[in-house]
Amino acid sequence: MVAKHITFTGRVQGVGFRFTAYSIANRHRLTGMVRNLLDGSVEMSVQGHPDDIENCIRDIEGSFAGYIRETKIEDVPFDSRYKNFKITF
Repeated sequence: MVAKHITFTGRVQGVGFRFTAYSIANRHRLTGMVRNLLDGSVEMSVQGHPDDIENCIRDIEGSFAGYIRETKIEDVPFDSRYKNFKITF
């Protein structure tokens, strides 16, 4: 299991991005969270099998191809506090 911190920039707020990311992450059986940031970007922490994370990111980018300007992905330590995937505020 691995953990990633992802920041999506572009027109990613007010377009159903968090709900879609939540649905996709759950479909891939990942844990973590997604939330809007004050600068207009969306932050996502995700944990699971590397292939599932890669597929999740691909699916999100495919769903919002015209909205995402940049996707930044960082490796982070695994956090056992995440038991499911949720939208936070």
